[in-house]
Amino acid sequence: MQRISSKMYNNDTQANLRLQESRMNNVQNQIGSQQKIQRLRDDPLAAGHLVRYESYLNRVNQFEKNAATLTDEFALREGYMQDSLDIMQRIRELAVTGANGIYTKEDLSNMATEVDELLAQLVQNANAVSSDGNALFAGTNTKATAFEVEMGNVEGSGIPLVQNVKYNGNIDVNMIEIDEHKYMANDNAGNKTFWAENQQVYGARDVSSWQASSDSIISIDGVEIKVSAGDNAYALVSKINSSAAAVKASIDPVTNSLNLATTDARQLWVTDVNGNAMNELGIVNDSTQKPPYNFAKGVRVAGGSMFDTVIAFRNALLSGDNESIGGRVLGSLDMGINSLVTRLAKSGSEYERAQLNMTRSSKLALDVTQQISREGDLNYTKAITDLKMLDYANQATLSQAGKMYSSTLLNYMK
Repeated sequence: MQRISSKMYNNDTQANLRLQESRMNNVQNQIGSQQKIQRLRDDPLAAGHLVRYESYLNRVNQFEKNAATLTDEFALREGYMQDSLDIMQRIRELAVTGANGIYTKEDLSNMATEVDELLAQLVQNANAVSSDGNALFAGTNTKATAFEVEMGNVEGSGIPLVQNVKYNGNIDVNMIEIDEHKYMANDNAGNKTFWAENQQVYGARDVSSWQASSDSIISIDGVEIKVSAGDNAYALVSKINSSAAAVKASIDPVTNSLNLATTDARQLWVTDVNGNAMNELGIVNDSTQKPPYNFAKGVRVAGGSMFDTVIAFRNALLSGDNESIGGRVLGSLDMGINSLVTRLAKSGSEYERAQLNMTRSSKLALDVTQQISREGDLNYTKAITDLKMLDYANQATLSQAGKMYSSTLLNYMK
């Protein structure tokens, strides 16, 4: 049995008023924030979907930014590569002209002046930097000058000229995420882009009796190869040839030395990661020297860069050597041009792929935004209608309560 008293009506009225105010406050918060879900308990299932959708949208937006950054870098790099190709084509024209044998030594010397200026422009392109100050052709060593120029005296010239160009970057590759667990390689090593010939390395040590004394790891063109204790030179050659490195190894049949050759135009990058196998084989110096200029004494290296080819051409012009111009120099120039065309094609393909990923990510972001809107956005028509109905109910409750408790102190002052 429940006792009915005048206080009970007042408590019920106050409780209902607080409940109505809470509901009105919730709707007002929804309208103010434009979000249907104010607390996770409002709709746990929708809240779970919403958190996952928003997290995925953030990742998609980052993928789009990554692809846009790659697109900009590829386009900028391609511009410098195309300009370098035009330079190489002009140098080849001069080589064909200088090789016909009708020009005097003075005429060839005058041609060398233009070739030297074209060489300076080629080096300038190779040392180009992006808008944020990063080197475009230095691998991941983006704060370094990609190529270092060494000046020296050249026979036939009265002023110091470019005598050697050395690579200062590295061959490391940045992997850029452009989709969920999908990456694009940003490979901008200058010793690939500006290399003219396949490089060959001929060892000077007889390795027929060599045997690995312990487990070690070597790195060839950035690919690590494990050497097991007891491996001989022939086993190592087999491991190198079956690896992912763009290098072929062999044992010289005459000198029994280890020979290495790249399969395309690039500078060979060899180092001992753990142990000293390549040092024992007479290919590299000890680990205190870093690639690519760490080859051991006596090792013969063939196959140079575009700069080496242009320098050789300029020197041949200064000395009046028509035979070298029409033979070795012209052949190296053709190989350099072919290599640069290949790199340009690769860069253009990467640009197109980055563009496609950027477009896809942009569309995907719209689709995910629609999912977020479906789960979390507020229906304004329903929210305003609910707010008005709650306001009417609140006003009606206040009016009814006023009638129930219409007596005041004045009623008792008689």
